[in-house]
Amino acid sequence: MTIIHPVILSGGSGTRLWPLSRAALPKQLLPLASDHSLLQDTVSRLADMPEMGAPLMVCNVEHRFMIAEQMRQIDTQPRAIVLEPVGRNTAPAIAVAALMLSRDDPDALMLVLPADHLIGDVAAFHAAILTAARAAQNGHLATFGIVAATPETGYGYIRRGAPLADSAGAHQVAAFVEKPDLSTAQQYVDSGDYFWNSGMFLFRASDFLDELQALRPDILDASRAALDAATPDLDFVRLDPVAFEACPSESVDYAVMEKTRRAAVVPADIAWNDIGAWTALWDVAVKDEQGNATRGDVMLENARNNFVRAETRMVAMLGVSDLVVVETADVVLVAHKDQVQDVKKLVDRLKAEQRCEHLVHKQVYRPWGWYEGIDEGERFQVKRIMVKPGEKLSLQMHHHRAEHWIVVSGTASVTCGEEIMLLTENQSTYIPLGTTHRLENPGKIDLHMIEVQSGTYLGEDDIVRFEDVYQRN
Repeated sequence: MTIIHPVILSGGSGTRLWPLSRAALPKQLLPLASDHSLLQDTVSRLADMPEMGAPLMVCNVEHRFMIAEQMRQIDTQPRAIVLEPVGRNTAPAIAVAALMLSRDDPDALMLVLPADHLIGDVAAFHAAILTAARAAQNGHLATFGIVAATPETGYGYIRRGAPLADSAGAHQVAAFVEKPDLSTAQQYVDSGDYFWNSGMFLFRASDFLDELQALRPDILDASRAALDAATPDLDFVRLDPVAFEACPSESVDYAVMEKTRRAAVVPADIAWNDIGAWTALWDVAVKDEQGNATRGDVMLENARNNFVRAETRMVAMLGVSDLVVVETADVVLVAHKDQVQDVKKLVDRLKAEQRCEHLVHKQVYRPWGWYEGIDEGERFQVKRIMVKPGEKLSLQMHHHRAEHWIVVSGTASVTCGEEIMLLTENQSTYIPLGTTHRLENPGKIDLHMIEVQSGTYLGEDDIVRFEDVYQRN
């Protein structure tokens, strides 16, 4: 049996799903359509295919611990988790994955999947994968063309050509087409020869590398240099920053697929959605009799066709229609459904004004657990801290702040200078400014604490790490 190697691309930021999706916790790591994250669903929907090998993940370095933890939660051991020091679009990411796979088997079959898509008809998706695999074994670079049910103007399209004589169910690619206007999109749908460009691919590693060498050798050379100089980091593969930053940023469509003569398209009627905006989630959600899709503590009266997501408190709506309302601990977004494609403009303003709401939530995840800001003012800050069993923070010191720690539940092992103490519920300790310290959970349950910081500067960058099991700087 030929093994197919899933390559999962998880480098996007998902700004159109702000305020839930943020730079430190992007949409692919969120449970948007089920109780699992989009990334977990992407991996899990392949689990029943005996042809599938272990996934090879390519992700942003800042998301590495969350991705590793999410794979652990679904009992998946990745073949590798490759860390990109910076985003360079899909062509370099796929090139690195192809180079890695080709070390063991130059003709390894690669199934390239973005981590943030929804697929409703998994059986049809599996059938399309097997069709694309046959085309790939015959030397074609296969992409999946989504059967266009509606005239969408937000997607690029693929026009199919003649059927491939050597690969039943696949067609030559006649053309890749940019996002059309509405009337043109309607013509595409009516013709039956145009498909939405899904951004999913299946090909042999050697075939992709050959085409990249012919069409964009600069991308291939930089990707190879970044991988050749990569360093192991715990369970991760850290690409060389200098080499990868020198790589041109280019999509695989522009770099290879639109130029190669070996492109093939496999029509796929799989209930696909790329979750490009909040209305996409409204489209696929279960709705009440008035067309409202809700999640969380939501109360509606005389309201119709709304999408409402409440994360931390009740959202009540009266006499309104066609709105998107997303509530988080620090931001409430209210938008008309016709305007949600412009959410990115709000994110751009946050960046321009150097605010932090596009970067992190109030609850910030770390490899050891999480912390959440509760209150802050002049010269003080209060946080909730959770440390998972067996985990520990770095051995560290602060130049500008002192800290008080109060254990709410669980057991804490505290290093403070030369002293090591064990604290349990309702006990507390003081960490003076400039003192080397560490917090560890030696118990079997989560450790919950309150931390009160005081000092002249309370930024997260006031940390000098002396030792860290997670090898952070």
